[in-house]
Amino acid sequence: MNTPDRTAQAPLHIALVTETYLPEVNGVAITLGRMVEGLIKRRHRIHLIRPRQHQQDAPQHTELFEETLVTGMQLPGYPELRAGLPTKNKLLRLWRQQRPDIVHIATEGPLGWSACSAARKLGIPVSTDFHTNFHNYSQHYGVGWLNKPIASYLRHFHNRTDCTLVPTAALRQELLLTGYKDVIVVSRGVDTELFHPAKRNAELRNAWGVADDTPVAVLVSRLAAEKNLPVAIQAFERMRATRPDARLVMVGDGPVRAALEKQHPHVIFAGMRTGEDLAAHYASGDIFLYPSLTETYGNVTVEAMASGLATIAYDYAAARQHIRHEVNGLLAPFDDTAAFVAQAGGLVADMERIRRIRNGARQTVESLTWDHIMGQMETVLTDLAREQGGKNVQT
Repeated sequence: MNTPDRTAQAPLHIALVTETYLPEVNGVAITLGRMVEGLIKRRHRIHLIRPRQHQQDAPQHTELFEETLVTGMQLPGYPELRAGLPTKNKLLRLWRQQRPDIVHIATEGPLGWSACSAARKLGIPVSTDFHTNFHNYSQHYGVGWLNKPIASYLRHFHNRTDCTLVPTAALRQELLLTGYKDVIVVSRGVDTELFHPAKRNAELRNAWGVADDTPVAVLVSRLAAEKNLPVAIQAFERMRATRPDARLVMVGDGPVRAALEKQHPHVIFAGMRTGEDLAAHYASGDIFLYPSLTETYGNVTVEAMASGLATIAYDYAAARQHIRHEVNGLLAPFDDTAAFVAQAGGLVADMERIRRIRNGARQTVESLTWDHIMGQMETVLTDLAREQGGKNVQT
Protein backbone atom coordinates (compact mmCIF):
# COMPACT_ATOMS: atom_id res chain seq x y z
CA MET A 1 0.00 0.00 0.00
CA ASN A 2 1.30 3.47 -0.86
CA THR A 3 2.05 5.93 1.95
CA PRO A 4 -0.52 8.77 2.00
CA ASP A 5 0.71 12.03 0.49
CA ARG A 6 0.78 14.72 3.21
CA THR A 7 0.18 17.44 0.67
CA ALA A 8 -3.12 15.79 -0.31
CA GLN A 9 -4.44 15.96 3.25
CA ALA A 10 -6.76 18.76 4.37
CA PRO A 11 -5.00 21.99 5.36
CA LEU A 12 -4.95 22.96 9.03
CA HIS A 13 -6.70 25.81 10.80
CA ILE A 14 -3.92 27.08 13.11
CA ALA A 15 -4.45 29.58 15.91
CA LEU A 16 -1.12 31.35 16.46
CA VAL A 17 -0.78 33.25 19.74
CA THR A 18 2.09 35.69 20.26
CA GLU A 19 3.04 38.86 22.12
CA THR A 20 5.17 40.11 19.21
CA TYR A 21 4.77 40.16 15.45
CA LEU A 22 5.82 42.10 12.36
CA PRO A 23 6.52 44.94 11.74
CA GLU A 24 8.22 44.82 15.14
CA VAL A 25 11.93 44.13 14.69
CA ASN A 26 13.16 41.24 16.82
CA GLY A 27 14.09 37.62 16.23
CA VAL A 28 10.76 36.21 17.42
CA ALA A 29 8.64 38.52 15.27
CA ILE A 30 10.76 37.89 12.18
CA THR A 31 10.74 34.12 12.69
CA LEU A 32 6.96 34.10 13.16
CA GLY A 33 6.51 36.19 10.03
CA ARG A 34 8.42 33.57 8.07
CA MET A 35 6.42 30.80 9.69
CA VAL A 36 3.09 32.40 8.76
CA GLU A 37 4.28 33.08 5.22
CA GLY A 38 5.44 29.49 4.79
CA LEU A 39 2.30 27.89 6.21
CA ILE A 40 -0.03 30.08 4.14
CA LYS A 41 1.99 29.14 1.07
CA ARG A 42 1.03 25.55 1.89
CA ARG A 43 -2.64 26.63 2.09
CA HIS A 44 -2.98 26.39 5.86
CA ARG A 45 -5.30 28.92 7.49
CA ILE A 46 -3.79 31.15 10.20
CA HIS A 47 -5.71 32.97 12.94
CA LEU A 48 -3.19 35.27 14.65
CA ILE A 49 -3.96 36.52 18.17
CA ARG A 50 -1.67 39.28 19.41
CA PRO A 51 -1.71 42.44 21.57
CA ARG A 52 -2.61 45.73 19.94
CA GLN A 53 0.76 47.49 19.77
CA HIS A 54 -0.49 50.91 18.67
CA GLN A 55 -3.82 52.69 19.00
CA GLN A 56 -4.19 52.83 15.22
CA ASP A 57 -3.61 49.09 14.73
CA ALA A 58 -6.36 47.37 12.77
CA PRO A 59 -6.74 43.59 12.40
CA GLN A 60 -5.78 42.21 8.99
CA HIS A 61 -7.96 39.76 7.07
CA THR A 62 -7.18 37.84 3.87
CA GLU A 63 -8.31 34.53 2.42
CA LEU A 64 -6.05 32.44 4.67
CA PHE A 65 -5.09 34.94 7.39
CA GLU A 66 -7.07 36.76 10.05
CA GLU A 67 -6.08 38.67 13.17
CA THR A 68 -7.63 39.22 16.56
CA LEU A 69 -6.09 42.09 18.56
CA VAL A 70 -6.27 42.01 22.35
CA THR A 71 -5.41 44.48 25.11
CA GLY A 72 -1.73 44.67 26.05
CA MET A 73 0.56 46.26 28.62
CA GLN A 74 4.07 47.66 28.19
CA LEU A 75 6.92 45.31 29.04
CA PRO A 76 9.54 46.64 31.52
CA GLY A 77 12.77 47.32 29.64
CA TYR A 78 11.06 46.79 26.27
CA PRO A 79 9.02 49.95 25.60
CA GLU A 80 8.52 48.90 21.98
CA LEU A 81 6.65 45.73 22.99
CA ARG A 82 3.35 45.08 24.76
CA ALA A 83 2.49 41.85 26.55
CA GLY A 84 -1.03 40.53 26.20
CA LEU A 85 -3.26 40.58 29.27
CA PRO A 86 -5.14 37.45 30.42
CA THR A 87 -7.91 36.73 27.89
CA LYS A 88 -9.04 33.16 28.57
CA ASN A 89 -12.77 33.89 28.32
CA LYS A 90 -12.39 35.76 25.04
CA LEU A 91 -10.36 32.92 23.55
CA LEU A 92 -12.91 30.37 24.73
CA ARG A 93 -15.63 32.30 22.90
CA LEU A 94 -13.52 32.64 19.75
CA TRP A 95 -12.55 29.00 19.60
CA ARG A 96 -16.00 27.68 20.41
CA GLN A 97 -17.32 29.67 17.46
CA GLN A 98 -14.45 28.76 15.16
CA ARG A 99 -12.51 25.80 16.51
CA PRO A 100 -8.88 25.55 15.30
CA ASP A 101 -7.20 22.23 14.62
CA ILE A 102 -4.24 23.28 16.76
CA VAL A 103 -3.16 26.22 18.94
CA HIS A 104 0.49 27.23 18.57
CA ILE A 105 1.79 29.55 21.31
CA ALA A 106 4.96 31.51 20.53
CA THR A 107 5.42 33.49 23.76
CA GLU A 108 4.96 32.62 27.42
CA GLY A 109 3.31 35.74 28.83
CA PRO A 110 -0.21 36.14 30.25
CA LEU A 111 -1.71 35.90 26.77
CA GLY A 112 0.11 32.63 26.11
CA TRP A 113 -0.98 31.21 29.47
CA SER A 114 -4.59 32.14 28.73
CA ALA A 115 -4.35 30.49 25.32
CA CYS A 116 -3.00 27.29 26.82
CA SER A 117 -5.74 27.22 29.47
CA ALA A 118 -8.49 27.85 26.90
CA ALA A 119 -7.16 25.24 24.48
CA ARG A 120 -6.86 22.66 27.27
CA LYS A 121 -10.45 23.30 28.36
CA LEU A 122 -11.68 22.82 24.80
CA GLY A 123 -9.51 19.77 24.13
CA ILE A 124 -7.55 21.44 21.33
CA PRO A 125 -3.95 20.26 20.75
CA VAL A 126 -1.33 22.82 21.86
CA SER A 127 2.25 23.33 20.72
CA THR A 128 4.68 26.00 21.91
CA ASP A 129 7.93 27.64 20.84
CA PHE A 130 10.86 28.21 23.18
CA HIS A 131 12.23 31.44 21.70
CA THR A 132 13.81 33.44 24.52
CA ASN A 133 15.85 32.71 27.64
CA PHE A 134 13.90 35.19 29.77
CA HIS A 135 15.13 33.61 32.98
CA ASN A 136 18.73 34.39 31.96
CA TYR A 137 17.84 38.05 31.35
CA SER A 138 16.97 38.69 35.01
CA GLN A 139 20.58 39.18 36.14
CA HIS A 140 21.00 41.98 33.59
CA TYR A 141 18.07 43.96 34.99
CA GLY A 142 18.93 43.81 38.68
CA VAL A 143 16.51 41.02 39.56
CA GLY A 144 18.79 37.99 39.45
CA TRP A 145 16.85 36.48 42.33
CA LEU A 146 14.00 35.89 39.84
CA ASN A 147 16.08 33.50 37.75
CA LYS A 148 14.84 30.32 39.42
CA PRO A 149 11.16 31.35 39.70
CA ILE A 150 11.09 32.38 36.03
CA ALA A 151 12.79 29.16 34.96
CA SER A 152 10.25 27.18 37.00
CA TYR A 153 7.33 29.08 35.44
CA LEU A 154 8.64 28.50 31.91
CA ARG A 155 9.06 24.78 32.51
CA HIS A 156 5.56 24.50 33.98
CA PHE A 157 4.10 26.52 31.12
CA HIS A 158 5.64 24.40 28.39
CA ASN A 159 4.91 21.11 30.13
CA ARG A 160 1.18 21.93 30.12
CA THR A 161 1.27 21.62 26.32
CA ASP A 162 1.63 18.69 23.94
CA CYS A 163 5.10 19.67 22.72
CA THR A 164 7.72 22.43 22.78
CA LEU A 165 9.61 23.34 19.60
CA VAL A 166 13.26 24.43 19.84
CA PRO A 167 15.72 25.42 17.09
CA THR A 168 18.73 23.26 18.04
CA ALA A 169 19.48 19.76 19.34
CA ALA A 170 21.72 21.26 22.05
CA LEU A 171 18.86 23.35 23.43
CA ARG A 172 16.57 20.32 23.32
CA GLN A 173 19.05 18.37 25.43
CA GLU A 174 19.43 21.26 27.87
CA LEU A 175 15.68 21.55 28.37
CA LEU A 176 15.19 17.80 28.76
CA LEU A 177 17.86 17.75 31.47
CA THR A 178 15.98 20.46 33.38
CA GLY A 179 12.64 18.66 33.33
CA TYR A 180 10.97 19.68 30.08
CA LYS A 181 8.91 17.06 28.28
CA ASP A 182 8.11 16.39 24.61
CA VAL A 183 10.75 18.72 23.13
CA ILE A 184 11.06 18.64 19.33
CA VAL A 185 13.74 20.26 17.15
CA VAL A 186 12.54 22.41 14.26
CA SER A 187 15.45 24.48 13.00
CA ARG A 188 15.30 27.96 11.48
CA GLY A 189 16.10 29.19 8.04
CA VAL A 190 17.60 32.31 6.56
CA ASP A 191 16.64 34.42 3.55
CA THR A 192 19.66 33.67 1.38
CA GLU A 193 18.44 35.97 -1.38
CA LEU A 194 18.07 39.00 0.87
CA PHE A 195 21.21 38.33 2.90
CA HIS A 196 23.87 37.90 0.25
CA PRO A 197 27.50 39.02 -0.29
CA ALA A 198 26.37 40.75 -3.49
CA LYS A 199 24.62 43.36 -1.30
CA ARG A 200 28.04 44.82 -0.41
CA ASN A 201 27.78 48.58 -0.96
CA ALA A 202 30.82 50.72 -1.81
CA GLU A 203 28.94 53.95 -1.11
CA LEU A 204 28.02 52.74 2.36
CA ARG A 205 31.62 51.84 3.10
CA ASN A 206 32.68 55.26 1.86
CA ALA A 207 30.20 56.82 4.28
CA TRP A 208 31.91 54.83 7.05
CA GLY A 209 35.23 56.32 5.92
CA VAL A 210 36.92 53.02 5.07
CA ALA A 211 38.92 51.82 2.09
CA ASP A 212 38.36 48.58 0.17
CA ASP A 213 40.95 46.75 2.25
CA THR A 214 39.96 48.22 5.63
CA PRO A 215 38.60 45.54 7.98
CA VAL A 216 35.10 46.43 9.19
CA ALA A 217 33.52 44.59 12.10
CA VAL A 218 29.72 44.59 12.28
CA LEU A 219 27.37 43.83 15.15
CA VAL A 220 23.60 43.58 14.60
CA SER A 221 21.66 43.41 17.84
CA ARG A 222 19.22 44.99 20.22
CA LEU A 223 21.47 47.35 22.18
CA ALA A 224 20.58 46.10 25.64
CA ALA A 225 22.35 44.80 28.73
CA GLU A 226 21.58 41.13 28.07
CA LYS A 227 23.48 41.20 24.75
CA ASN A 228 26.92 41.33 26.42
CA LEU A 229 27.98 44.28 24.27
CA PRO A 230 31.06 45.31 26.30
CA VAL A 231 32.76 42.15 25.04
CA ALA A 232 32.22 43.27 21.44
CA ILE A 233 33.86 46.60 22.32
CA GLN A 234 36.78 44.78 23.95
CA ALA A 235 37.19 42.58 20.87
CA PHE A 236 37.17 45.63 18.61
CA GLU A 237 39.81 47.39 20.72
CA ARG A 238 42.02 44.31 20.36
CA MET A 239 41.48 44.50 16.60
CA ARG A 240 42.51 48.16 16.58
CA ALA A 241 45.75 47.28 18.33
CA THR A 242 46.70 45.36 15.18
CA ARG A 243 44.80 47.39 12.59
CA PRO A 244 44.32 50.97 13.83
CA ASP A 245 42.21 51.69 10.72
CA ALA A 246 39.63 48.99 11.60
CA ARG A 247 36.06 50.17 12.21
CA LEU A 248 33.15 48.82 14.19
CA VAL A 249 29.56 49.35 13.01
CA MET A 250 26.81 48.61 15.53
CA VAL A 251 23.39 48.16 13.91
CA GLY A 252 20.33 48.29 16.14
CA ASP A 253 18.74 50.32 18.90
CA GLY A 254 17.92 49.85 22.55
CA PRO A 255 18.22 51.22 26.08
CA VAL A 256 22.04 51.27 26.27
CA ARG A 257 22.67 52.92 22.89
CA ALA A 258 23.01 56.48 24.23
CA ALA A 259 25.54 55.43 26.87
CA LEU A 260 27.57 53.43 24.36
CA GLU A 261 27.66 56.31 21.89
CA LYS A 262 28.92 58.64 24.59
CA GLN A 263 31.58 56.18 25.80
CA HIS A 264 32.79 55.07 22.36
CA PRO A 265 32.69 57.97 19.87
CA HIS A 266 34.95 56.06 17.44
CA VAL A 267 32.24 53.39 16.93
CA ILE A 268 29.67 53.91 14.16
CA PHE A 269 26.10 53.55 15.45
CA ALA A 270 23.86 52.91 12.45
CA GLY A 271 20.55 52.60 14.31
CA MET A 272 17.73 50.24 13.39
CA ARG A 273 17.90 48.88 9.83
CA THR A 274 15.56 46.53 8.00
CA GLY A 275 15.15 44.83 4.63
CA GLU A 276 17.59 45.72 1.85
CA ASP A 277 19.17 48.41 4.03
CA LEU A 278 19.97 45.85 6.73
CA ALA A 279 21.30 43.42 4.12
CA ALA A 280 23.66 46.10 2.81
CA HIS A 281 24.94 46.85 6.30
CA TYR A 282 25.74 43.18 6.87
CA ALA A 283 27.40 42.58 3.52
CA SER A 284 29.45 45.78 3.62
CA GLY A 285 31.36 44.48 6.63
CA ASP A 286 34.03 41.78 6.86
CA ILE A 287 33.79 40.37 10.39
CA PHE A 288 30.70 39.77 12.52
CA LEU A 289 31.09 40.02 16.29
CA TYR A 290 28.33 38.39 18.32
CA PRO A 291 29.12 37.99 22.04
CA SER A 292 25.55 37.44 23.34
CA LEU A 293 25.19 34.69 25.94
CA THR A 294 21.38 34.63 26.17
CA GLU A 295 20.25 33.35 22.77
CA THR A 296 18.02 30.37 22.15
CA TYR A 297 19.16 30.50 18.53
CA GLY A 298 20.43 33.85 17.23
CA ASN A 299 19.02 34.61 13.76
CA VAL A 300 21.67 37.26 13.21
CA THR A 301 24.39 34.60 13.22
CA VAL A 302 23.06 32.90 10.09
CA GLU A 303 22.12 36.23 8.51
CA ALA A 304 25.76 37.30 8.90
CA MET A 305 27.00 34.00 7.47
CA ALA A 306 24.63 34.30 4.50
CA SER A 307 25.99 37.82 3.96
CA GLY A 308 29.50 36.42 3.72
CA LEU A 309 30.93 37.64 7.03
CA ALA A 310 33.60 35.90 9.10
CA THR A 311 31.61 35.40 12.31
CA ILE A 312 33.07 35.20 15.81
CA ALA A 313 30.60 33.84 18.37
CA TYR A 314 30.41 31.73 21.49
CA ASP A 315 30.07 27.98 21.01
CA TYR A 316 26.32 27.50 21.53
CA ALA A 317 22.95 28.12 19.84
CA ALA A 318 23.09 28.81 16.07
CA ALA A 319 26.86 29.21 16.16
CA ARG A 320 27.37 25.69 17.51
CA GLN A 321 24.89 24.29 15.00
CA HIS A 322 26.35 25.91 11.90
CA ILE A 323 29.91 27.17 12.49
CA ARG A 324 32.90 24.90 11.98
CA HIS A 325 35.89 26.56 13.60
CA GLU A 326 38.33 28.03 11.06
CA VAL A 327 36.23 26.69 8.16
CA ASN A 328 33.29 29.11 8.11
CA GLY A 329 33.70 31.12 11.32
CA LEU A 330 35.41 31.19 14.69
CA LEU A 331 34.08 29.79 17.99
CA ALA A 332 35.06 30.77 21.51
CA PRO A 333 34.21 28.65 24.56
CA PHE A 334 30.95 29.78 26.16
CA ASP A 335 31.41 32.92 28.31
CA ASP A 336 35.21 32.94 27.79
CA THR A 337 35.77 36.64 27.19
CA ALA A 338 39.54 36.31 26.80
CA ALA A 339 39.14 33.67 24.07
CA PHE A 340 36.52 35.73 22.21
CA VAL A 341 38.72 38.84 22.27
CA ALA A 342 41.78 36.84 21.21
CA GLN A 343 39.91 35.37 18.23
CA ALA A 344 39.07 38.87 17.03
CA GLY A 345 42.61 40.11 17.46
CA GLY A 346 44.09 37.18 15.57
CA LEU A 347 41.60 37.26 12.72
CA VAL A 348 41.99 40.91 11.81
CA ALA A 349 45.71 40.41 11.20
CA ASP A 350 45.12 38.16 8.18
CA MET A 351 42.80 39.46 5.44
CA GLU A 352 43.30 36.31 3.34
CA ARG A 353 42.10 34.20 6.27
CA ILE A 354 39.07 36.49 6.58
CA ARG A 355 38.25 36.02 2.88
CA ARG A 356 38.53 32.23 3.15
CA ILE A 357 36.23 32.07 6.17
CA ARG A 358 33.75 34.45 4.54
CA ASN A 359 33.48 32.18 1.50
CA GLY A 360 32.99 29.15 3.74
CA ALA A 361 30.24 30.90 5.68
CA ARG A 362 28.19 31.66 2.60
CA GLN A 363 28.55 28.12 1.24
CA THR A 364 27.37 26.65 4.56
CA VAL A 365 24.01 28.42 4.70
CA GLU A 366 23.04 28.38 1.01
CA SER A 367 20.84 25.33 1.60
CA LEU A 368 19.31 26.65 4.84
CA THR A 369 16.12 27.90 3.21
CA TRP A 370 12.90 28.77 5.01
CA ASP A 371 10.94 26.60 2.58
CA HIS A 372 12.71 23.48 3.81
CA ILE A 373 12.29 24.49 7.46
CA MET A 374 8.58 25.16 6.99
CA GLY A 375 8.22 21.64 5.62
CA GLN A 376 9.48 20.38 8.99
CA MET A 377 7.12 22.71 10.86
CA GLU A 378 4.15 21.60 8.78
CA THR A 379 4.88 17.95 9.54
CA VAL A 380 5.07 18.53 13.30
CA LEU A 381 1.85 20.56 13.46
CA THR A 382 -0.03 18.19 11.16
CA ASP A 383 0.99 15.10 13.12
CA LEU A 384 0.16 16.74 16.46
CA ALA A 385 -3.23 18.04 15.30
CA ARG A 386 -4.27 14.64 14.01
CA GLU A 387 -2.81 12.48 16.76
CA GLN A 388 -3.79 14.61 19.76
CA GLY A 389 -6.96 15.99 18.16
CA GLY A 390 -8.30 12.48 17.87
CA LYS A 391 -7.71 11.83 21.58
CA ASN A 392 -9.09 15.08 22.98
CA VAL A 393 -12.78 15.52 23.65
CA GLN A 394 -14.38 18.95 23.50
CA THR A 395 -15.78 20.12 26.85
